[in-house]
Parts: sequence; C-alpha cells; structure tokens
Amino acid sequence: MNIILLTHEREVSKKTNTGVLVSDVLGENARVVVWERKNPDPELLAQIENGKVALLYPTEYSEVVSAETDFDSYIVLDGTWQEAQKIYNKSAYLKDLPKVKIETSTKSIYQLRRNQKPNGLCTAECVIELLKAKGIVSTAEELQSEFEAFVAVN
Repeated sequence: MNIILLTHEREVSKKTNTGVLVSDVLGENARVVVWERKNPDPELLAQIENGKVALLYPTEYSEVVSAETDFDSYIVLDGTWQEAQKIYNKSAYLKDLPKVKIETSTKSIYQLRRNQKPNGLCTAECVIELLKAKGIVSTAEELQSEFEAFVAVN
C-alpha cells in the first residue's frame, strides 16, 4: 500500500507538518507531491489514470476503508482543513476518484494549530488510522510512536 501526500505548498516549510513523519516512517511507500493548481503532477495524473487509487476524503458516499478495500494507493490531502478543501475544490482530477473514509473513535492529540475541525485528525493521525484499517498494524504503531514524540517536543 502506498500513500501519496498531496501537500499544500504552505505546509512544506511548517515545522508543525506531520506529513514529514508519514514520509519518514513509510519510506518508499510514501510520496510527497506539492500541489500546484495550474500544474498537476504528471506522475500523479498517470497513476490516477492507471486506476487503483482512492482519495481519503470523507463524504456520505465514501467507502469505509477496511482490509478488503482494493486500492494500491491512497491520496491524503496534507494541509489545514481549509487548505485541503481548496486543493479538492480546485483539482478536477480529484473529483472523479473513488473516495474512502476511516471510521474511528480516536480523538486527535494534535494541538499544534488553532482553528482545526472539531473531531478532525491531522495528516499523520489519518494515515495511522488508514494503516490500522488495512491491517498494517506494526507500521501504524511505529508511526503512532513517532507522532506522539513529535507532539511532545513541539
């Protein structure tokens, strides 16, 4: 399973960005793509065209991720909730993708930014829950440990 972090340009230099943890822990199974409204990443577009890619984006029609969910790659929008909404709204290529969501009762421990969505999870927490749902527990636990350390020092 691969994670594609479609990252808002403002996130790249923020020390509170948890997408960096996802890249560090997942290594070659994670790829950061800096979102550009007018110049979508050609490799990402090709990957979408080939299929087996889903967007982690909760809607009433999104499929709940489970071990049986049949996608090779998951796009996770990496940014504030407002930035993620902008990325989605201004990227036509994301609109037709299958959408998935995670079901969890986990409360976010990420308190490094204000004005976040109530009951929302940060990027790393979303990936942790996605990994758990897919049955990749040891990697989820490793990312959880790194995330908790990150939150403690920031």
